[in-house]
Amino acid sequence: MKSNDDELVQRIRRELADSYDEELELELEDRKIDELNDSTLDTGSDSYKQSRRTYFRELFRMQAELVKLQDWVVKSGHKLVILFEGRDAAGKGGVIKRITQRLNPRVCRVAALPAPNAREQTQWYFQRYVAHLPGAGEIVLFDRSWYNRAGVERVMGFCTDEQYEEFFRSVPEFEKMLVRSGIQLIKYWFSISDEEQNIRFMGRIHDPLKQWKLSPMDMESRRRWEEYTRAKEVMLERTHITEAPWWVVQAVDKKKARLNCIHHLLGQIPYSEIGHPTIVLPPRERHEDYVRHPVPQEIVVPEVF
Repeated sequence: MKSNDDELVQRIRRELADSYDEELELELEDRKIDELNDSTLDTGSDSYKQSRRTYFRELFRMQAELVKLQDWVVKSGHKLVILFEGRDAAGKGGVIKRITQRLNPRVCRVAALPAPNAREQTQWYFQRYVAHLPGAGEIVLFDRSWYNRAGVERVMGFCTDEQYEEFFRSVPEFEKMLVRSGIQLIKYWFSISDEEQNIRFMGRIHDPLKQWKLSPMDMESRRRWEEYTRAKEVMLERTHITEAPWWVVQAVDKKKARLNCIHHLLGQIPYSEIGHPTIVLPPRERHEDYVRHPVPQEIVVPEVF
């Protein structure tokens, strides 16, 4: 029993450490990967340290490809929508962050819509999502999407049986219409196990920086695991269409899930590298009559650090 408890504690610690990798990813450069020392890579086993080196190396390599993809989207006027669905703590937000980390937010943006307000509840169900669809040369990542109706709304009783059935009648036609209009639609479901979700929730409970992610709805979704499973199975079966198929990402291992998802995404888009002219910094103009005025001391931010 003690060994099982020790293993659980170790897994929760790794879950917490993983949440800080985002900052490390932004600070590191590809050429420094092999120079990482053991303290930077945690105190785990040699194989664990090596797996993290591999993760960083592959992540940076594919992020460079995402920049090329972004350039091609802008140049070609491509319109791309990517949906990320899955249970709470499945890792959707983590992969979205890694995709957008080094991209231009004017080209690639995230749509994470809150619960509909009173007015939106009276609108056509898809209306509030349509407002976030891309124009030419844009990428939109939906952190949860119109599939809320097939999941949380169904399980929590936020929609009627009639609304639920109407959703399944409408969504294939809605997505076919998007594709016909020139939007490429890619749908990912992040799949984790019962045990893994429990560990990730425990990690959030013990991490003050992540406790805000736990809502009463999350707690209820944990209790209704089997109901969510049934709803997911129905959703995949009834909305997997040729024009916009579902892709399931095995997400028990967060790092592998991120790499596999990004690798798959890159393979779904026929992008090519776009050439850029050499950038030359122009010389700064200087004028004899220009005198820089001192900044009033009372508006200067105190240098505490």
